[in-house]
Amino acid sequence: MATKKPVVLVVMDGVGFSVTGLGDAVTEANTPTLDMLLKEYPHTSLKAHGGAVGLPSDDDMGNSEVGHNALGCGQIYSQGAKLVNESIESGKMFDSDTWKKLASNCVEKGTTMHFIGLLSDGNVHSNISHLKIMIAKAKEDGVKRVRCHILLDGRDVPATSGMTYIEDLENCLASLNDDTFDGKIASGGGRMKITMDRYKADWNMVKLGWDTHVKGEGRTFASAAEAYTTLREETGAIDQDLPPFVIAENGEPVGKIKDDDSVILFNFRGDRAIEMSMAFDDDDFDCFDKGGYDPRVLYAGMLQYDGDLNLPKNYLVNPPEITNTLSEVLVKNGLASYAVSETQKYGHVTYFWNGNKSEKFSDELEVWNEIPSDKVSFDERPWMKSAEVTDDLIAAIRSGKYDFLRCNYPNGDMVGHTGNMDATIVGVEAVDLGLARLIKVCDECNCTLLVTADHGNADEMLEKNKKGEIAVRTAHSLNRVPFVIWDKEERHEIIDADSTKYGLANVAPTVAKLLGIEAPDCWEDSMI
Repeated sequence: MATKKPVVLVVMDGVGFSVTGLGDAVTEANTPTLDMLLKEYPHTSLKAHGGAVGLPSDDDMGNSEVGHNALGCGQIYSQGAKLVNESIESGKMFDSDTWKKLASNCVEKGTTMHFIGLLSDGNVHSNISHLKIMIAKAKEDGVKRVRCHILLDGRDVPATSGMTYIEDLENCLASLNDDTFDGKIASGGGRMKITMDRYKADWNMVKLGWDTHVKGEGRTFASAAEAYTTLREETGAIDQDLPPFVIAENGEPVGKIKDDDSVILFNFRGDRAIEMSMAFDDDDFDCFDKGGYDPRVLYAGMLQYDGDLNLPKNYLVNPPEITNTLSEVLVKNGLASYAVSETQKYGHVTYFWNGNKSEKFSDELEVWNEIPSDKVSFDERPWMKSAEVTDDLIAAIRSGKYDFLRCNYPNGDMVGHTGNMDATIVGVEAVDLGLARLIKVCDECNCTLLVTADHGNADEMLEKNKKGEIAVRTAHSLNRVPFVIWDKEERHEIIDADSTKYGLANVAPTVAKLLGIEAPDCWEDSMI
């Protein structure tokens, strides 16, 4: 059955099968190559959310991080919100040495506990319920003062739902505040404007977050609700793009971070938490100018966001220990692999693919290449670096050096998150052009081509809001994603292709089967 010829895997990030037909940029786009693959070659659909990627329930949308974990390891691990939920429910989080140090630091020194993170229940980067539980526990443990530095979402939740979460947090704080406890929202801003950059694409975002949260510098308001309402009216921007704000009383910021404070970044997803963690944790940090203000604090993350870099040094919840990844199996069998994407998804085909590890399992057998992303809004250049990623992957295929090659086209996800339907259609079409070129080269070099996605997004750009009105959707979808096998010489039929039993974790076993190598017993089943 095994072909033992090179296998090429393409991840069309954010491209799913629409169920509602609302804002389906994938179907609206001109995609003759994808259409041909789905019509003429063996294919099925994969579950890419909820239990299929280790999340708490099927109401939880998948994301690129857990998606690439599952794609790269052939297994399902408890992830993100589920991992944190388990730690909270078991009491392990608050019994941890890290939590005890953070709380006792504030109690003994009379200092403030700060929380920084994404304020929503999107369950992709964070969950507001975790924040509220930690604030209540801080009070119970004797912490006198808490300050919250909130990033507005509008990406994993409805685009302009920020006030719902602000009011929820304000109500929580009000219920706890008394003569012994003082909790306030101190600062905030849109997640795509401050703090939550990833892959070192735009350090100015992180600097702006530092200035806002740590230094208390920026435009001031009396409350987060006032800031949100005013900035929405002035800019017309959706939540993720709102400018930063600082809450002040009597002309002074209420939550400037000072020496001996404790700081917790309560996001559980790593990619957009790493850079701020570096700013707090690295003694020799020089990625931006802190302006001479660098308070000595006790800092921790919800999880350790990068185990190889030991970042951050302190964390509340142990991450899943992902072992027996496809990369490990390939190395053990002496097979060479190649990974490429542009900056926005480079970490997904490397770090997340390899089980949340920054280092390669073999410098000799693994080659990674990053194509620098443009630093512009993705709807301004929706083609992104699809042509350059395709050029690079073609060169790697033609080199004949690699047994397994993978790439990620970020367009469907990154452009989809902007909410711009027309631009997203262009982004999906750019990916289809790349696929057409790859098929020709896979034909020329006798490779098997696999085409899939890590979750949906571009397939559902509109939704009905609570009033029954059609509104822009910028979040991931709960839709299934395609999986296609193209091979010019052999037709690899998919077992029970019409069923819904497969998920992203079935991809690695299928790759192993095609390469003629034995899959670990702990893996899910091959689809062929």
